[in-house]
Amino acid sequence: MDKPVITQKSPVPVDLKKGETYYWCTCGKSFTQPFCNRAHQGTSFTPMAFTVEKDETAYLCACKQTKNPPYCDGTHKLFKLWQ
Repeated sequence: MDKPVITQKSPVPVDLKKGETYYWCTCGKSFTQPFCNRAHQGTSFTPMAFTVEKDETAYLCACKQTKNPPYCDGTHKLFKLWQ
């Protein structure tokens, strides 16, 4: 199984609009992080579609290790322990 690229070790704040569907990058290769730009083609990854229920600023995961995708759950804080 492929491993995702860790884009950065902090979340990406984004303004999301109610009713809109977004595609979160799961591979980490997209140049439009945290959203998919189809850079996953040729890998085992596919983007994660999600629809927002209210206008909000959300913190989306950029380390691709979250247990609550696409939202940051703080897992990136453990990276110091992994190095």
